[in-house]
Amino acid sequence: MTDPMTVPGTSSDIDSLRQPLIAGSIGVQQQVIPQLAHLGDGGLDVLMEFLFERRENPATWVDGKAYQVLYKSDSSKVKEFLQTYFPQGLVSLKSEYAIDYKPLQELLAVSDFQAADRITLQKMCEVAGTTAIQRKWLYFTEAENFPVTDLQTINKLWLVHSEGKFGFSVQREIWLGLGKNWDSLWLKIGWKKGNNWTRYPNEFTWDLSAPKGHLPLSNQLRGVRVIASILSHPAWG
Repeated sequence: MTDPMTVPGTSSDIDSLRQPLIAGSIGVQQQVIPQLAHLGDGGLDVLMEFLFERRENPATWVDGKAYQVLYKSDSSKVKEFLQTYFPQGLVSLKSEYAIDYKPLQELLAVSDFQAADRITLQKMCEVAGTTAIQRKWLYFTEAENFPVTDLQTINKLWLVHSEGKFGFSVQREIWLGLGKNWDSLWLKIGWKKGNNWTRYPNEFTWDLSAPKGHLPLSNQLRGVRVIASILSHPAWG
């Protein structure tokens, strides 16, 4: 008997999912995208159509989920589509210092969150300059003076490729919701368990089962003053 998951979807299967993808709630879209991914070329065609129609709008994590399915596809048609319409990915990789964020985009597109976290710190040190690159972490004054454009680019990449679970802005929202209480924040985002700090890297969770706001690990940038500078940054308006 043939495994039904390997059989391309019929046109009726695909058509029944097209409208919920376009007009459904975020929760519905979240369910429909992986279903389309299992329906062969026809399902991929719908996802390409979906992204094409939304290409002029700011990317959301729903776009990111559709993009990730396409990015992982071996289809030459899909690869050509992405190269034509999204050569730099979904997020505009803007930088005030000509920093190349494509490696971060590529790691997040395949959900390699651990490697993406490491390169996030690397790129932030590149922005801060030679001494930060050599030191491999930021001073809080460097975090305070971090360019708005670059911080927003890094944050947007994390948001779009994590179903909205990860990013500095997510951590900031949780922190504000907890009345800026650091001890409560560490527990809420899984950086501390009871009185024990979460040990890097093995005790952190490197997938979407992690608590909201778990990544990126700005605590690895050294101390409360650094993350306080990031979460209080003018980038968040």
